[in-house]
Amino acid sequence: MGYSSGWSVFVYEGCVLVGFLLLMLIARWLRQQRFTTVPDVVTRLFGRHRLLTAIAAVAALVVPFGWIATQFVAFARLFGQLTGIPLPVLVAVITIASLAFVLPGGLTSVAWADFVFGIVKITMAIVVALYGIQLAGGWAHVTQAVPQRLWGVEGITAVGWKQIWLWAAAIVPGTLTNQLYYQRVFATKRINDARRGLGLSGLTMLISGVYAGCIGLAVRAMNPHLASQEDAAGWLLTQLPSWMLVVFAAFLVSTIVATSGAALQSVTANLTRDVYQNIAGKKASERRTVALSRVLTVAVSIVAAVLAVVFPQALPWLVATYAYSAAALAAPIFLGYLLHRRRRLNPATAIASMVAGMVGCGAAQLADTTVPYAVYGIAASAVVMLLMTATTSGKRADAPSSTVDREIVREQ
Repeated sequence: MGYSSGWSVFVYEGCVLVGFLLLMLIARWLRQQRFTTVPDVVTRLFGRHRLLTAIAAVAALVVPFGWIATQFVAFARLFGQLTGIPLPVLVAVITIASLAFVLPGGLTSVAWADFVFGIVKITMAIVVALYGIQLAGGWAHVTQAVPQRLWGVEGITAVGWKQIWLWAAAIVPGTLTNQLYYQRVFATKRINDARRGLGLSGLTMLISGVYAGCIGLAVRAMNPHLASQEDAAGWLLTQLPSWMLVVFAAFLVSTIVATSGAALQSVTANLTRDVYQNIAGKKASERRTVALSRVLTVAVSIVAAVLAVVFPQALPWLVATYAYSAAALAAPIFLGYLLHRRRRLNPATAIASMVAGMVGCGAAQLADTTVPYAVYGIAASAVVMLLMTATTSGKRADAPSSTVDREIVREQ
């Protein structure tokens, strides 16, 4: 994004930041309800039903699965130009590395990796961004070589309003329904620590924007004719001196392995808890559950690797998975939360809403609508849910019937 659209990268990062800030507002509710997966949220609001759990599980694992495929594509694109090794081979290498990292320790590995690699990544992002600008001849040379529409104030919207609205419609609600963040809220010892962590995570996204924008603009100044914008960081690797190449490569690998490890853990949690235990109704000992989760982790990695080879574009993976997940889950979770105290919600309402969201999203994407396809999906899901709630769900007997009653309930 930094290479092709300059400071527009901050719009993408800003959408994630907004999602984090909104999650801070509902973190206490998420913690009080002891949710561990997104289907937990949906079934708590609408009631238990196998089809409901299945659809919610698929919608929840779409985003972390997209993350896995994205990381595999990123690794192959980054190191393909440097090494000359074919993309499928590099995808296989990073798949094996990610499995070796996450299988021994599960969520414990992910937690420590997030902390240790996080500190390293923040430091390295700043160092590499400054070095990239220096390599390009300094900021003055970058501004001469790159069109002003990318590095000036207007660079914020250089990507175009259609793309900006797609990011806003997909990334903000997609962040709000991202299971990885729910799990971190649940796992943190104190709720205030969870909220503080969400806020700090959002702020580090802005640091990521500085890194991505500077690297993208620096490479654009040095080589404005790359075949693909996603080759920018990979091309930069070929220009670095040996000592910097080693440091930068280690930084990139740690980023990719840590992210794919977290995403693998989240997808596997969905498959073991929601699909195997809740949908299939299988009960197993802790040892057997751990063994199953490892088998599923390997299987998910292989599927993601194959798809990464077939569809080797990172950014479309991210945006599309956020869009479809948000289209299916945003209305049931947040409208459901607003309505559940007043109406008796049933599984059929959530099922219809989620299906409508995915169908609306897919139809709009195929039609290549001017309005971002994620908007159509979320709107279709919300409309169907409101219609179903009005026609099939009765008023709760314990719903407050007056302003005084509402105040009493609020105080309680």
